[in-house]
Amino acid sequence: MMSKETRDADLGAPVLKIEKLCTWFDTREGTARAVDGVDLELYEGEILGLVGESGSGKSVTGYSVMGLIDPPGRIAGGRILLDGRDLTRLSEEEHRRVRGKDIAMIFQDPSMTLNPTLRIETQMIEAVRAHEACSTAQARRRAKDALDMVGIPSPEERLRAYPFELSGGMRQRVAIAIALLNKPRLIIADEPTTALDVSIQSQIIYELQTLCRETGTAMIWVTHDLAVVAGMADRLAVMYAGRIVEVGTTKEVIEQPGHPYTRGLMGSVPMHETRGRRLARIPGATPSLLHLPQGCSFRERCALADKACTRMPELAQHHQAQSIRCWHPGETDR
Repeated sequence: MMSKETRDADLGAPVLKIEKLCTWFDTREGTARAVDGVDLELYEGEILGLVGESGSGKSVTGYSVMGLIDPPGRIAGGRILLDGRDLTRLSEEEHRRVRGKDIAMIFQDPSMTLNPTLRIETQMIEAVRAHEACSTAQARRRAKDALDMVGIPSPEERLRAYPFELSGGMRQRVAIAIALLNKPRLIIADEPTTALDVSIQSQIIYELQTLCRETGTAMIWVTHDLAVVAGMADRLAVMYAGRIVEVGTTKEVIEQPGHPYTRGLMGSVPMHETRGRRLARIPGATPSLLHLPQGCSFRERCALADKACTRMPELAQHHQAQSIRCWHPGETDR
């Protein structure tokens, strides 16, 4: 297996590099550190699965990259580099030029992307012409090609439809097509298949995986479900209470989970060998971001916790392409 340094050299410069990102929300009760010192890298054509329970900071990380953090939220520190350009220093007008062109987002609910009062073609043509000087006919051809690319049958007919005339799976495909219209460098997919049935979910995952490979677009797939990303992501990053606790190749993280939280997530996934047995669960609940425990945020739920865990561990390399934030990486429960 190649080392991280060799892999990075082979892949070239990262499309996205997040350094010590902190996104905080100021409330009357105090400051909630939703994202607290996150470091991530993403390369051309790569799919990164960002995994964790609700409230772990996954979606806030995605919204931070998109520049969609509204008050009382704020980016309190760190850098977000897209092809070397620091997005945290952009004005709102500059962010609008980047969104939809260089970075696109696929939301869990397609209604957040689609306007119910406008035909699909109107929305897609506007998405093209907002970032590129071209005729309506040219933009419409691009829209039709994008619908065809995501597997929508009779794309000419669908262009003339309103969103309410389409099924949930078809609306999500349209939202994905809009995200692909301007050939972005990066797509952030925020649990885009959660509300769909399993067969449609599998089709969309396969189509997106293929599109990333063919176009070189990098993608962050945000999810709470390890089973969804296990078969599609190149690498996994596991988040807990605003921090990355484990990151590595999908194979390493799935086969050799080193952080107790990652093992807990793995234990809660139904598998063939666990059929008929009660699934394991992680005791306790995610701590409030306003009142995090001293040291490791997971220590109050962890069977391995000891005195060392009252200090915050660093995210340190454990195997050649796997890093873990834990004082007892790879140890089994005592």
